[in-house]
Amino acid sequence: MKRTRYQNLNQVQMNNSWKNLLLWYKERMKKQKDLSFQVPHVEQPNMSYLNQNRNEPTITWVGHCTFLIQLKGINIITDPVWANHLFTYKRLSPPGLPLHEMPPIDIVLISHSHYDHLHARTIKKLPGNPLYLVPVGLGKWFLRRGIQHVAEFNWWGTWKTKGLEFTFVPAQHWTKRTLFDTNTSHWGGWVIEGKNSPSIYFSGDSGYFRGFSEIGTRFQLDYALMPIGAYEPEWFMHLQHVSPEEAVQAFIDTEAKYMIPTHYGAFMLADDTPKEALDRLYTEWQRREINKDKLYVPKLGEIIILRNKPK
Repeated sequence: MKRTRYQNLNQVQMNNSWKNLLLWYKERMKKQKDLSFQVPHVEQPNMSYLNQNRNEPTITWVGHCTFLIQLKGINIITDPVWANHLFTYKRLSPPGLPLHEMPPIDIVLISHSHYDHLHARTIKKLPGNPLYLVPVGLGKWFLRRGIQHVAEFNWWGTWKTKGLEFTFVPAQHWTKRTLFDTNTSHWGGWVIEGKNSPSIYFSGDSGYFRGFSEIGTRFQLDYALMPIGAYEPEWFMHLQHVSPEEAVQAFIDTEAKYMIPTHYGAFMLADDTPKEALDRLYTEWQRREINKDKLYVPKLGEIIILRNKPK
């Protein structure tokens, strides 16, 4: 039976051919990168607070695209990855929160199937009995592992629970976990909304595309969790990963109030370093003359209490 293959808006195709991969690796061999910088880490994250919190809306960065989001007493995890290695990639900085001390998770949001966003061993160890909200085509991955509490979504599909609404939104990317399953599950981001609750846009992975503006038109966003890493070389990566400058433009397109950078600091998936990504983000933020208080760059394990927004 023919398998469904999902597409981007405007049928944008990735340029991940074997020829381009070889060209990239030849280019990479000529580069020397300084990896001495590590993303700052909270020495003793306040796990007691996170386990007891039922009232205050918070965002805590675990690392890469993994965030613990607490809204209306619900514990939400995005793209959970506590791995120390991904194939040959060694983690550059430890996770911001210890997995064994996490509060019970209610909902897990998965953006797509790539290994740096969906890690099987982490899934097995997550505390609680979470509901997994996943892109269409990915539910079978969970069912094969005995996880029945899963729901699939197409773009713009929604799930409502306990005063919160979760909407699966477009991204420009692709998926693959084996040699034969390219684009057999979809990809995207998530918007979380609720009455008297801050709205949060978790973008997942994406190249720069018109979908950012459409998301900004459809929702009134408070926080945008926007990727800034894995963009070099840009001739190869630009269709699938925004550069720091494009991330700033995407943030502007969404009309969100505040931006939190993601997708950097944990794994060197491309040729850019965490420091390069942050430096370019800060430079572009200043060049655009955006209020510096609209950019949150948390430490790993740092708890952002969302009610304490700057004016």
